[in-house]
Amino acid sequence: MDHKIYFDNGSTSWPKAPGVAEAMSSLLLNGAFNINRGNYEGAYEVEGIVLETREQLARLFHAKDSRKVIFTPGITYSLNYFIKGFLKPGDHVIVTGIEHNAVMRPLYQMSGGGVSYDVADTAVDGSVVPESIEKLIRPQTKAVIISHASNVCGTVMPVEEIGEICRRHHLFFVVDSAQSAGTLEIDMERDGIDFLAFTGHKGLLGPQGIGGFLISEALDEKMVPYIAGGTGSQSDSLAMPQGLPDKYESGTMNLPGIIGLHAALEHIEYAGLSEIHRKKMELTEYFLEKVKGLNGVRIAGKQGIQGRVAVVSLDFVEKDNAVAAFELERAYGVMTRVGLHCAPLAHQSLRTWPQGTVRFAFSAVNTKEEIDCCIEGLRDLL
Repeated sequence: MDHKIYFDNGSTSWPKAPGVAEAMSSLLLNGAFNINRGNYEGAYEVEGIVLETREQLARLFHAKDSRKVIFTPGITYSLNYFIKGFLKPGDHVIVTGIEHNAVMRPLYQMSGGGVSYDVADTAVDGSVVPESIEKLIRPQTKAVIISHASNVCGTVMPVEEIGEICRRHHLFFVVDSAQSAGTLEIDMERDGIDFLAFTGHKGLLGPQGIGGFLISEALDEKMVPYIAGGTGSQSDSLAMPQGLPDKYESGTMNLPGIIGLHAALEHIEYAGLSEIHRKKMELTEYFLEKVKGLNGVRIAGKQGIQGRVAVVSLDFVEKDNAVAAFELERAYGVMTRVGLHCAPLAHQSLRTWPQGTVRFAFSAVNTKEEIDCCIEGLRDLL
């Protein structure tokens, strides 16, 4: 166990980007001042970095206005902001069969209050044909919500085609980018995305506890703040400010998280999104080819690297998946995630329900030598 191999980047990235820990430590040691509250130089300096981070995210996701970048404690919060701040009794939404519980649980809660949803036909490899979404549209449909990439099997959704369907039918398009941000190119304007939820601690290589969303002007006009409170602006009014980003940012912000995310985004801009993606997929292809030579284990979802991100789930045919994951770590130091991955709907689509899978998710700093060690461990287990 002196040598640990981290293949759980689908849960959270590690190691974090260079400079993240130092930036957060510097803030906490040298002046963790509150923005929008403190009227002094140190607070204004921190506010400047927060603004720069909004601008970094606007560039990354091709949004025109950085004021439309809203910070939240994480992507689950962001999705709840939309689901509970926009949908009303009688509304209908469409989702896919790979959705995470960050979408499905709030939708299930809302279904008790008159909101309904349909699940688009989803193939056993996790893919969805855009036409299967279009055929579910009805007069009450208000939005389509999709995970850009599955957190279970890595399958990527055709966001551009789905966005075109949403534009044509005047529906709002909501995208969960938990497994794609920092890996795949996301263009809000091109893809017609109205609400892009992101988290800072996975592909964006930042710390836990910081995330957010980007919102279109058309959706902002119809969405109400799910959380209300102090913003440091328009304090004379009991009504929430309507200007962005204050409209959705009540309370004290996670400034250490934002500062850490700022440093991570600097690294991504320097390293290059396409190069990060290339490295991840090179490792994924290497792993898939090695696994295909093993007996007693099957790959859930797509068998190759086309149409996927660097997330691979394995189902052990004659061995309990939890035991396999435990033994893999104990004997070889390989850290994975086993179970249903907060996505029971996805496992039902992939035919891995109820046993779940052992998930391997690679980063750009993993190596082929680590994969070779993992494969040796898998051979022993099998």
